[in-house]
Amino acid sequence: MSARTPCPVRLVHGAAALVAAAGLGWTLWHGVGDADTALAFGILVAAGELTRRTGPGSEREPAPLGAAGALAYALLGQNGGHPTVHGVPQVVAVVVAGVLAGTAPHVARGRGPTADQMARRVLTVAFAAACFQPLCGPGRTAEWAVRGPSYAVVLLLLLGLTALCDAVLAAAMARARTRCPSPGSGPRPTGGVRIAPLLRDELRALAGIGSAVCATGVVMALGVAVAGLWALPVFSVPLLLTQLSLRRHALVRTTYRQTITSLARATEIAGYTPHGHARRVAGLSRAVGRELGLSEPVLTVLEYAALMHDIGQLSLVDPVPGGATAPLPPAEQRRIALLGGAVVRQTGVDAKVAVIVERQADPYREQPLTARIVRAVNAYEDLAGESEGVRGAGRPLDALERLRLGTAHDYQPEVVESLARVLSRGGVA
Repeated sequence: MSARTPCPVRLVHGAAALVAAAGLGWTLWHGVGDADTALAFGILVAAGELTRRTGPGSEREPAPLGAAGALAYALLGQNGGHPTVHGVPQVVAVVVAGVLAGTAPHVARGRGPTADQMARRVLTVAFAAACFQPLCGPGRTAEWAVRGPSYAVVLLLLLGLTALCDAVLAAAMARARTRCPSPGSGPRPTGGVRIAPLLRDELRALAGIGSAVCATGVVMALGVAVAGLWALPVFSVPLLLTQLSLRRHALVRTTYRQTITSLARATEIAGYTPHGHARRVAGLSRAVGRELGLSEPVLTVLEYAALMHDIGQLSLVDPVPGGATAPLPPAEQRRIALLGGAVVRQTGVDAKVAVIVERQADPYREQPLTARIVRAVNAYEDLAGESEGVRGAGRPLDALERLRLGTAHDYQPEVVESLARVLSRGGVA
């Protein structure tokens, strides 16, 4: 059974649906103004959605060309030197129609956009249009909108506000989802991931593909204002090339992660650790790291280290019973951790990953935060493991209590409590 959609997320989806319905209804009732311009931007948005990235690494902006085209239409005040005649409802209607047309083939293959992505697209475009179109709408074109630097300055200011609006929406929905427990996971938790690190990650993403989308949207609007609709294909090419480069980069990252996952599974295949142990530790470690406010790059390193935290057991002559290292003497834990760090360094993986693996068995006051997380999560999995033969297997609450008893020396209290909060939400952050 899937997790229930949190109420704040449902409200955002409902608001987006109302805005889309209002825009489509108004446009159907009053007709389309400047049909050629509307058709051109509708085709651009549809083409951008048709070329959306559907693989790994596409969670930030899977359809950059579609997003840039929608933003450009919302910020369009002139076409070839002549004032435009479309308003906010028509902007929403054209963008919604283009998105639906472009995503139809992806939906048919089961790889369409998520409801969160659709809602953010509708609301941010409506926000940009509502801020700009009253200034440059039908019959309201002022001198500053015809020539001079003030036009570009206003576009940039509205662009910043729109980007902030989108980032806040994304962070708020992500935080709301962490506050909703999985079915059967217990009572609803009182807290969730803090919104500050989520908003920080969203704002950092603007420095990548987000900045390209924003810049292209503004340039398209300025280009069409001067040169007409012929500017659209000219300014679309750079973003398409950027999207192709991002897709190749995502494939490289996917291959890199698959290599690390395969190395991590070596201990399972050899019978040193229970099946799925490394994957569970990696998932919980990443959730705890997000709970503690770690940035996305640090979370990625943490996940890789958690996947490979037991790889040092491959160097042992006699396997650890059940693969559980938490009950071992501290000296033996450190020896296995150092062996694991040496193996990681030989594989060519990032040295930061090796450091976390090496230091996971040190006293927590001497560890970096990432190593503290891996140590606590691994101990929880060892103590609460349900696989046959795992020494110390028991109930999750008993395992958490044993971790709390070890906070004087072995486990950082903040990490243990963050783990408890994540577990109360079903282990997902």
